[in-house]
Amino acid sequence: MARIVAGHLSVTRGLITFKLLCGLWSAMESVHQPLVPTAADAADRTFDPPVTASHPLRPPFVVSEAVAAAARQSPEAPALFAACGTLSYAALDARAERLAGWLRTQGVGPDSLVGICLERSFDQLTTALATWKAGGAFLPLDPAWPDERLRTIADDAGCVLILGRDDCADRLTGVASPVHALDWDRQAISGCEALDLGAPVTTESLAYVIYTSGTTGTPKGVEITHGNLSHLIAWHLDAFAVTASDRATHLAGLGFDASLWEVWPYLCAGASVTLIEDAARTSPDRLKAALLARDITIAFVPTALAQALIAADWPADTRLRFVLTGADRLTARPRPGLPFAFVNNYGPTECTVVATSAVIAPDADQGLPPIGAPIGQTFVRILDAAGCPVASGETGELFIGGPTVGRGYRRRPDLTAERFVIDPFGAGRLYRTGDLAAQRADGQLEFHGRVDDQVKIRGHRVEPEEVASLLGRHDLVTAASVIARRDAEGADALIAYVVPNGALTAEDLRDFLAARLPEYMIPATFVRIDTLPLTANGKIDKAALPAPDQSNAFAGAGFAAPSTPAELRLAEILEDVLGRGGVGVDDNFFLLGGHSLLGTQVVLRAGEAFGIELALRDLFLAPTIRQLAAHIEAVLLRMIEQMSDQEVEQRAAE
Repeated sequence: MARIVAGHLSVTRGLITFKLLCGLWSAMESVHQPLVPTAADAADRTFDPPVTASHPLRPPFVVSEAVAAAARQSPEAPALFAACGTLSYAALDARAERLAGWLRTQGVGPDSLVGICLERSFDQLTTALATWKAGGAFLPLDPAWPDERLRTIADDAGCVLILGRDDCADRLTGVASPVHALDWDRQAISGCEALDLGAPVTTESLAYVIYTSGTTGTPKGVEITHGNLSHLIAWHLDAFAVTASDRATHLAGLGFDASLWEVWPYLCAGASVTLIEDAARTSPDRLKAALLARDITIAFVPTALAQALIAADWPADTRLRFVLTGADRLTARPRPGLPFAFVNNYGPTECTVVATSAVIAPDADQGLPPIGAPIGQTFVRILDAAGCPVASGETGELFIGGPTVGRGYRRRPDLTAERFVIDPFGAGRLYRTGDLAAQRADGQLEFHGRVDDQVKIRGHRVEPEEVASLLGRHDLVTAASVIARRDAEGADALIAYVVPNGALTAEDLRDFLAARLPEYMIPATFVRIDTLPLTANGKIDKAALPAPDQSNAFAGAGFAAPSTPAELRLAEILEDVLGRGGVGVDDNFFLLGGHSLLGTQVVLRAGEAFGIELALRDLFLAPTIRQLAAHIEAVLLRMIEQMSDQEVEQRAAE
C-alpha cells in the first residue's frame, strides 16, 4: 500500500511540474502581485514653470548638517520607505553617527574617500551620510558591475577603505584599499557612541566622486564638493516647492549621478524618500502603479521610462505634482491633460547633475522638447570654434559656469585643465561639455548632439572609444571601432565593428566585454569587417562603416527550435518582448537587441508564467532560452521536492 501511495504522489508531483512548466498556473503564492490602481481620465490642466518658494536653506552649506537639522526638527518623521519597512530621521541620524565614529577610527577625514559597494538600500544611504559626518566623501560602487570594473574604479580612486557585503572582499581581490563587510552588530561599530565628531568639513570639502566613461578605456572620476551639491539642492527645493510633506522616489542606478539628486534634496527638507522595488524600476506599468499606491508627489524617471509614463492615462486625483526626467535625449511631449508637470533636465556629471531645466508643454507642433534654461546661479555660454559667442539660433559648443561646476577629475590634472577652463569673459571657471546647443528666441536651449562621439545609452554617458579599446585587447581581434546609431525606437545603440584574426562569434565578443563592462556599455550588434576604412588623414572613417545586416553580422548560434514546454513558453515571451519571430533556443537575448529594460520585462513575465521569482541577474547568467529554461526547471523541481504530500495533492487538484 505504501508503495502505491508513494507512486501516486510521484506521478502527482510530475503532473504539477508539467503544469508549471507549461505555464498553466500563473503564479505561486510567494510571487508579489503588482498594485494596479484604477485609472480615470485626467482633467485638462495648465502648468506654469516650477514655482519659486522661499526655502530656509541658502547655499553654500554642508549637506550632512542640513540632514541633521531636519532630524532634530522632526525626529520621528519617516525619512526612508522601502518594502522592508521605514526608517525615521532619528534612526537614520543615530545609525549614521555611530558608523561615522567607527569610520573616524579607520582614518576617514576631510577629503578622504570611502567606497560604498552596496545595493540601493537603507544601508547604502546611511553609509553615505555617515561618511559625510566623519568628514569624508563617498564613491558609489554598484554591485551590479562586473568585478573587473569594480576593481578598476576602486584602484583608480584610492579609497581609504571600502564597505560592502560579505562577498565584497572576494570581488575586490588585489585592490589596495582595505575592504570591510558592513555589519551593524559588530562590536567595533555597534559599540561606537554618537560622538561630537568635530570633523572640519566646509563647503569646499569633497562630497562624492562619480566615475564616467573615458576614451582611453579607463573611466575617470568626477569630484563634486558640498558647495556644488548644496546649490543643486537649494535650487531644487525652491523650484519644486518641496516641503516636509513631500514623498519622492529613489530608483536610479547607483553609478548614475541622478541617484544623488533623487535623495539628498528631500532629506535636507525633512521629506521622505521611497526606494522603489526592482520590479518597478524598469516597467512603466509597475512604476506608475507604485507612484500612485505610495502617494508619491515628485519622481525622477529616466527618459526611456518617462516617455511611456507621459503617454499613459492618469487619475486626476493623483498626488503626483512633478515628473522629472533627464539623461537621454527627450523625443516625446506629454499628452494633454496630465495631472502633473513634466520637467526635462540636462546636465553633465561634472556640473552636479543638472545645469538646465524646462517644463515641457504638450503641444506637438513645437518640435523636439528643449533642454531648458540655466538653473539657480548657473550660466551657460554657446561658443564657436574660435571661442566667440554665436548668435541666437546658431549652433555652438555649450560651456557651463557657476557654483555647480565641480572640482575636476580625480588624479587627472591634465584632463581637468583640458575640460575645466577659464571663462574668457571673466566669470571664473567653465566646464567644456562637448555638447552642441543653440538658444531659441525664448531663451530655452536646444540640444544638437555631441562635438565628439560620446553618447548616452539608457541614461549613462558612454565613450564608444572605451568599448573599442577593450575589444582591441581580445587575443583574436586585430582592430575594432564602436559607434552609436539610432535604433527603431529613436534611442542610441552601440554597434561594434571588429576585424578578427581567428574564429570568433558574437557570443565570444559579448562574453569578453560582459566580464569587464556594465551591461549598458555592451554593443547591441557586432559587425565583421575585413579592414576599418580610413580617411586621408589616417583616422577611422566612421561615415564609411557599413550598416549592419545579415551578410556582415558575426555568426551566432545555429537555429534550434524550442521543444520542451518551458522552452516553448519562453520563446513566446522573448519574441513578444523583442517584437520579432524566429528566436531559437540558443540565441543570446542580448545579441538579439535585448537590454536591461527589455530583460526586466522578460524575467517578470517568465516569473509570472512559471510561478517563481526571477531576477535580471538570472537572465544575465542564462541569456538563451535553453539555459533559462533549464534554470527555471531546476528551480521548480526544488520547490516541488520541498512540498508536503498534502500540498502536492492540493496543487494537483487545482
